[in-house]
Amino acid sequence: MKSMSKTLNDSTLHVMCIEEPVRYADGIRLLDGLLADRLADRCPDTVLVLEHRPVITMGCSGSDAHLLLSEEELAAKSIEFHRSSRGGDVTYHAPGQLIVYPVLKLSGDDRDVHRYVTNLEEIALRIAGDFGVNAYRRDGFPGAWTESGKLAAIGVRFRRWVSSHGMSFNVNIDLDGFSAIVPCGLSGETVTSLRALLGDASPDLSAARDSMVRHLGDIFERVTDVVGYETTEQVPSAG
Repeated sequence: MKSMSKTLNDSTLHVMCIEEPVRYADGIRLLDGLLADRLADRCPDTVLVLEHRPVITMGCSGSDAHLLLSEEELAAKSIEFHRSSRGGDVTYHAPGQLIVYPVLKLSGDDRDVHRYVTNLEEIALRIAGDFGVNAYRRDGFPGAWTESGKLAAIGVRFRRWVSSHGMSFNVNIDLDGFSAIVPCGLSGETVTSLRALLGDASPDLSAARDSMVRHLGDIFERVTDVVGYETTEQVPSAG
């Protein structure tokens, strides 16, 4: 594969959008490669935006009690299961859900986990607002919430103040997959999507992604440089 540009420009946020839904393991290999390259200053700050194929992931603080089906039962439903290095509990990913994985080297006042999570929440709130949905924060429960349930989930990790993992935002995902888990380990809480909230007025994934990219630039105060790829195999390496 050809190499990515090694030009580091603090005013630009490089955004890589993958069109086809990505297997979780393939997405994490790409994410881990970007993380290693950013730690070594071989690539600039970069954000992955993609969808995953159906998968349940368990974060570092997750409980097996929050997984309601066995791995065999999940496999019968064509849902993979992976343990993840991100923070948080258990969640579900599938097509129709936007995933944003920022790989950013934080410095100065930005080296604040709470501030970083708040920034991701703000991006989710602004996306919802663009389509007429009133979403809000809940103290102690990271993510974006509505009166009908949780719209966006957040689980992050830092290594030497370089971020990885990030946020999932439900656009038109089939919500039935969440029935296999206790989402984020919160008993009695529901999950929603723009489609569930807006019906036929819901945006398609492309419109929601455009909104997400715009607000990524606004919140992190960068000019966004967006490059699209059909598959992960088309993404160039940085090494």
